[in-house]
Amino acid sequence: MTLQKTNLSAQNSELYAQLFAQTRLAQHASRLLANASSDSKNAALQQMAIQLLRHESLILEANALDIEQATARGMKQNLLDRLTLTPARLQTIAAGVEAVVALPDPIGVTLASWQLSNGMQMEKRSVPLGVIVMIYEARPNVTVDAASLTIKTGNAVVLRGSSDALRTNRAITKALREALQHSHLPIDAIQLVEFTEHEAVDYLVRMNETVDLVIPRGGAGLIQSVLQKSTVPVIETGVGNCHVYVDSEADPEMATRITLNAKTQRPSVCNSTETLLVHEKIAPDWLPQMLTHLHEHGVELHGCERTRALAPQLAIIPANQDDWATEYLDLKLAVKIVADVEEAIEHITNYGTRHTESIVTRSEETAALFLQRIDATAVYHNASTRLTDGFVYGFGAEIGISTQKLHARGPMGLQALTSYKYIGYGNGQIVQ
Repeated sequence: MTLQKTNLSAQNSELYAQLFAQTRLAQHASRLLANASSDSKNAALQQMAIQLLRHESLILEANALDIEQATARGMKQNLLDRLTLTPARLQTIAAGVEAVVALPDPIGVTLASWQLSNGMQMEKRSVPLGVIVMIYEARPNVTVDAASLTIKTGNAVVLRGSSDALRTNRAITKALREALQHSHLPIDAIQLVEFTEHEAVDYLVRMNETVDLVIPRGGAGLIQSVLQKSTVPVIETGVGNCHVYVDSEADPEMATRITLNAKTQRPSVCNSTETLLVHEKIAPDWLPQMLTHLHEHGVELHGCERTRALAPQLAIIPANQDDWATEYLDLKLAVKIVADVEEAIEHITNYGTRHTESIVTRSEETAALFLQRIDATAVYHNASTRLTDGFVYGFGAEIGISTQKLHARGPMGLQALTSYKYIGYGNGQIVQ
């Protein structure tokens, strides 16, 4: 192990050495976990759900301190919401772990088998990835989701969350590691990095010797920084500049229900809608009332000139190019009237982030065009963008939502955390 392999300065060799030691422990644990039975992994997951609830008071106390500190530093309300845990949210998180238990084990599955012309029998079999480093912001649920999915898939995880959630993540990780200990699985399969220095991330993403995959989950700045600095393979979990397009043939009541849900149900998450596109034929009758509903829900509206003219009493902020490209993660919405579905598709192509897009229309033909032409991880007809979620999809939990195309795309559940190897059964075959 040498600092030179990181291509970084050796100013903090002690930090690097400690991080390397953590990833080396995780690597050893991953090799043991790769051979664990489905029953033992499921027993550990059951214990994880139990221990989370047993440690509820400690976790919530730690979370309260993190919230107090973040509030004092001026963290925005939408980000505070992502940081906050409640008894109900912790119950939901534990239920997500139990849901993973019920899913089939994806490891050791024969994906294909065939016989070569020389008589050798071949198999393609699923295997774990190894050591996964998660780099994420102040979202304690990610700590549990990542741990449960990696344990189920026989991987080890190194968690590097935001300093804003350090106390919460420490309490959660303690509970999860105790669950592994109760289940006689290697506790080092779940590691929490408690170093808050920015250099810690720079070092982790270049530890090719011990780390197999890096998954950044957070804002655009975090993701781009990891992508630019990492020498370890990275899965890009994308920014969610999501759109709802209300077509001229949309059911008005459905369009209202979907738009309100997509924007206001939980605006701080990546699958909330940031831009509403409305066909010019339906806009005069439907849009003024929709804007009023959004305003009553506390949504700050940014609109094109035609939108503003339909509701002058709302003092809608003039929209600019930045609004079309912004992931607000807040009760803010950009609104634009378009000529037709073609203009809607063009707008989404120019400004979207290939996360989630939705069309509301009765026209099967228009819907088919939209679904075919839009390049995104998820494209919906008559449904809210908020549905793009591993739990909703039946994955039990998700480790992130990938907006790239290799090797995983969309909500990443168990399958996204596996690789495969080829196994051959011969009786003396050689290359002639």
